[in-house]
Amino acid sequence: MPSFLVISLNMDAILAEITTLQRWKRIDRITQEGGLGDAYAATILRMKAQHGSRSRLGMEVLMWVSHSERPLHVDELCHVLGVEAGSVSLNLRNIPTVKSLTACTLGLVMVEKSSSIVRLVHYTLHEYLSHNPNLFIKPHSTIAELCLTYLNFRQVRSISPSVHFVPLPFPFVEYASCYWGTHAKLETTENVKKLALKLLDGYDRHISSMMLLLHEIPVRDLPFDWMDPPTGFTGLHGASYFGCVEMAVALLETKQWQWHVVATDLNGGTALSWAARRGQEAVVRILLERVDVNPNAADEFGLTPLSWAVRNGRKVVVRMLLERDDINPNTTDKDGLTPLSWAARNGHEAVLRMMLERNDANPNATDKFERTPLLWATQNGHEGVLRILLERNGVNPDAADKDGRTPLSWAAGDGHEGIVRILLERNDVNPSAPDKYRLTPLSRAAEIGHEAVMGVLLEQEGVDPDMADSSGRTLLSWAARSGCERVVRILLERKNVNPNTTDKYGRTPLSFAAENGLQGVARILLERDDVNPNTADNYGQTPLMWAARNGHEEVARILLERNDVNPDSTDVDGRTPLSFAAGGGYGGPRGYF
Repeated sequence: MPSFLVISLNMDAILAEITTLQRWKRIDRITQEGGLGDAYAATILRMKAQHGSRSRLGMEVLMWVSHSERPLHVDELCHVLGVEAGSVSLNLRNIPTVKSLTACTLGLVMVEKSSSIVRLVHYTLHEYLSHNPNLFIKPHSTIAELCLTYLNFRQVRSISPSVHFVPLPFPFVEYASCYWGTHAKLETTENVKKLALKLLDGYDRHISSMMLLLHEIPVRDLPFDWMDPPTGFTGLHGASYFGCVEMAVALLETKQWQWHVVATDLNGGTALSWAARRGQEAVVRILLERVDVNPNAADEFGLTPLSWAVRNGRKVVVRMLLERDDINPNTTDKDGLTPLSWAARNGHEAVLRMMLERNDANPNATDKFERTPLLWATQNGHEGVLRILLERNGVNPDAADKDGRTPLSWAAGDGHEGIVRILLERNDVNPSAPDKYRLTPLSRAAEIGHEAVMGVLLEQEGVDPDMADSSGRTLLSWAARSGCERVVRILLERKNVNPNTTDKYGRTPLSFAAENGLQGVARILLERDDVNPNTADNYGQTPLMWAARNGHEEVARILLERNDVNPDSTDVDGRTPLSFAAGGGYGGPRGYF
């Protein structure tokens, strides 16, 4: 693609040649002597040489597409290109067309038909622009100024703050709301600061605060009345979210805005919580210096600034908070999780070590499900966190949750082979501990078909591969039911596994395979002479009846290939396999009886 791109960007020079031979010579020189960088430089020079406002528009398009925080849709880009910095209202007549937008860039940008997203013509153009930063003067402050100008337009300010979708007449509202601060943090000018403070005054009554919250907070975490204005999400909340220090300081120094420090948003979050959550270190430091800031204030989820910082792996903020004597490291959220639990659950090793440096942080704290930090680490496959916790004296690696599931049970059920091996290296871990459903770690692994984990567990002394759960089902029954052929073979290779064992309903492994039409499992089981193909369950239904009632022709054929299968057996109601087939519409015409 790059060679074709070089040629296309130099098309004017190629067409300037008169003869075909001369044009081919020009193509050879371009592709051999000049690279894409030269082609881009030449194209940008031609772009700047365009008449009127075409030059300015072309460079603005390149600036936006190369510096935006996410890809822009063409209607978003067209809208912002019609904005004049510092203006008070949007002039729709100033919005350029898509055609003019692409024409002014001389082929350097393209609009995807499928998504309407504006992109640079090739990834190498982004590299070229990155290596030539002087092409644009303060791009981030320019972008921030235009975003803030747009949000301060009279038309935008008149939009209800309860709106939870991007208003069609103003497509740029969502991007401007969610990213103005990101650009402002990178480059701030007096104009940007002035426009930002204008927006942040009465921020919770502006559509941009709702757009920002919808962008950040999962819908499941929004309150039932989330359609109401985002009351309490103040200007200081916004400045803290983005980490805009100058704006935060200006708000804190203005008497009329100082109440923002203790204000809480729709979920009870403070400005400090948002700064900690987002890892905005400078703003956190400023807020913690104030006597009117409660560093342990919890939101409606029970999450404190420390909880949020730990949960999101914000190492510097965690360190800042833990250095304070008034920070409680064992606060619990509404589910009973402590900050230490969140560090283990999300695999933040460095943060976990910081927490454990505090002698008052409890590594065995349990949540409402009675899960410990170590159990969360094993469930989510965080080997590094597990090793850190196991180094600590007093940590119980076999503590079960309220369902009786141990860390080993969770690791086995989720297929975390490495964690299973780490746990089994210890003498204080029971490899056969059953949960309240009498499912062992081996049962959990077999249930999902984690063969490697099963192999590790079967090597352990005292592990019973034929142990039944609370319904009387063995590993073989579960594996047969779910169609795990490899697991079925592994189990049948062991002498202490009974292929005919029945659960409390009288169902055998073969019965489950027949019910679900699992031909491979049925063949494996029927290869054994000691498998009884006629075992009836508590209702008198044989494997052949289960295959017939569910229309599994091939399984029925496989069963009937055995000379010892009775095709005329009856259940407790006197029904035969044929009557089951006929009753379900699977009789005569299909002809497997």
